[in-house]
Amino acid sequence: MIKTDKYGIVFNKLKSNTINHWKYYTQHEFVKNIGNGNLDRNLYIKYLKQDYVFLIHFSKAWALLAAKSNSVNEMRIASATLNALVNEEIQLHIKTCKAEGITEEQLYQTEEELNNLAYTRFVLETGYSGDFLDLLVALSPCVFGYGEIGLYLKSISKNDNPYINWINTYCSIEYQEVCMNIGNLLDNATEDRLGKDFANNIIWPKLKKTFLTATKLEINFWKMSLRLE
Repeated sequence: MIKTDKYGIVFNKLKSNTINHWKYYTQHEFVKNIGNGNLDRNLYIKYLKQDYVFLIHFSKAWALLAAKSNSVNEMRIASATLNALVNEEIQLHIKTCKAEGITEEQLYQTEEELNNLAYTRFVLETGYSGDFLDLLVALSPCVFGYGEIGLYLKSISKNDNPYINWINTYCSIEYQEVCMNIGNLLDNATEDRLGKDFANNIIWPKLKKTFLTATKLEINFWKMSLRLE
């Protein structure tokens, strides 16, 4: 099992509470097909297009997180993550799709599938109706899951894998540092708001439910990505 202890105490506590769903998410058939290089290229392009749409909404959620911050440090990390999404991760999708003959304009015009819409609106609604911690927990399965997936796939993939650039993005030192920084942010934000004994706070069950729902929606995103329109 990939060790994620460097991702923080709170994340690993949330993960342990939903371990079966978490394993299904991070070791899904779609993930394994990327790892062994057998994923149909058309499915990969479809995934990139849907993920581009997802990242647009995900970026808006990180902007909302910055607005809900209680400190300059919280705002700094949220805005840095927003910058990385908009100017780095989304650019990877644009570059890859361009090589397949898909323009950025075509990417932007991608019709959002229902599984995608359900996930993005859940995260945004959590942010609109909740506080900083509610939204950060809703965002965390995507952040930490991709970090864990990157490490997992790197351990089983060969260098001639056609998806090695995607794998390298999420197992990279840079992305792993993002996971560690956000894990630290989640730990501090939880302690600041719920105290050191956060697992016995009345708010904790709601956060566990939010994390589980977001994890299930990640699984549905993979299911969506295994079928062509």
